[in-house]
Amino acid sequence: MSTLFPVVVGLAISIGLLWKGSELLVDSAVRIARKLQVSDLTIGLTIVAIGTSAPEFAVTINAAVRGLPDISVSNVVGSNIFNLGFILGGCAAIRTIETSPSVVWRDGLFLFVMSCILALFLRDLILTPQEGLALFTVLLLYLFCLFLKKPSIGETQKGKAEKATWKDVPLLLTGIAGVVGGGHLLVWSATAMARALGMSQWLIGVTVVAAGTSAPEFATSLMAAYKRRYAMSVGNLIGSDLYNLLGVLGLAAMLRPLQIDPVGIKSVYLLAGMVAIVVVFMRTGFRLSRTEGLVLIAISIVRWIFGFVVQG
Repeated sequence: MSTLFPVVVGLAISIGLLWKGSELLVDSAVRIARKLQVSDLTIGLTIVAIGTSAPEFAVTINAAVRGLPDISVSNVVGSNIFNLGFILGGCAAIRTIETSPSVVWRDGLFLFVMSCILALFLRDLILTPQEGLALFTVLLLYLFCLFLKKPSIGETQKGKAEKATWKDVPLLLTGIAGVVGGGHLLVWSATAMARALGMSQWLIGVTVVAAGTSAPEFATSLMAAYKRRYAMSVGNLIGSDLYNLLGVLGLAAMLRPLQIDPVGIKSVYLLAGMVAIVVVFMRTGFRLSRTEGLVLIAISIVRWIFGFVVQG
């Protein structure tokens, strides 16, 4: 128990750094984006998603550089499943979330296709630098098309927002420093805990690390849904998953080939299935009901239990 104490303390501190750092990053970025009069959906898919994906970026790249591929891949896969199951499902369970054709057919369907492509790439249990480059290139093309398209009905919500000031620049830098430092500490804590408890790196990455790095997405999406900014709430989670899968994982693979544990491919298949269910739910009446939110949470709980009992 005494051996685990510093690890648990380190884990708690790292999550705190990730949470507060991402909060500073997102708040300052949103104020800057608002000054440019960008739609809620675009903010959610870009500025907010990049900000809330910063912890996954820090953890995944750090783990890849240190030669811990299972932590790298499982963190992205686990975070994406956590975002769609516990976070999106939890937000919908609290308050029904309205969606739009753009979110369903453009962003949701695109996330499903890319999740299937990731599963295809990992069929041989390795993500090569060439495959990582392909993922990263697709992200750049997606962003280019996103900014070319003008916002449609349902993507923009009128309302007052704080104006950006010069203080947002140092706040942005402070937020980045917080998530990078927290990401380094989280990788160390998770790896130490995995060894101490006899758990595989994949399991600890796909559960504890994924949940910790998803904390910013939870806070941001829940607050957005509470304020009835549904486009930003959903856009944040869809956009964050896209950045995790294409940008973070793509860049990590470009730095070093990522070899994963054979059991990990099951989680990748589950991710594709989860995305498909979310797209169907968002399409039914272009809303995500409380019942559908509870179903997503239930799927995530079953998946966690399966991971600990069968894969642990």
